[in-house]
Amino acid sequence: MNIGTQVNEPGDQPVLSSTALAALQEFYSEQSSQKEKLEDLKARRNAAEQGQPLTIEPFTEDWNASQFWYEHETAEELASRLIEGVTNECHIAVVSAPSVYIQIKNLLSQKHPEERPKIYLLEFDQRFDVYGEFIKYDFEHPTSLPAHLKANMTRILCDPPYLSEDCQTKGMSPPAATSLLH
Repeated sequence: MNIGTQVNEPGDQPVLSSTALAALQEFYSEQSSQKEKLEDLKARRNAAEQGQPLTIEPFTEDWNASQFWYEHETAEELASRLIEGVTNECHIAVVSAPSVYIQIKNLLSQKHPEERPKIYLLEFDQRFDVYGEFIKYDFEHPTSLPAHLKANMTRILCDPPYLSEDCQTKGMSPPAATSLLH
């Protein structure tokens, strides 16, 4: 199967084979569909508060950014354990784990708004700015956070995006985590 390009004469413009063209069109169609899903999500930003469960589905994993979402059951278990026993006075930071953040939002939607803790999603991926609690987070600068987060968190869940030594030591390192904890 040839999915490459075809060039007949020197100086001719390369032409994609029909198979490569079909694959490219499918890729662009998927990208367009994902963009529409994100736009829809932005339009219904407070979906969880309106009784509509949130999902990670509009956000495709980005292998280049080492993004891999937890399976639904795992994200729900982590979320459930993280919010066990919380009150509206608690502040929770979810670092580089948007699939867990979404499950937390879903679980908390079953509580009265005055009983919900404050949740923050610290994430590098700007697509998650559709959520009001999104805070841009770069593991290269782990303590460069808004002042209102520092020494204010009662719980932290962190899933470093890369398994590299650099990310593991710089990311949400003990000093960085300590700067957030209340």
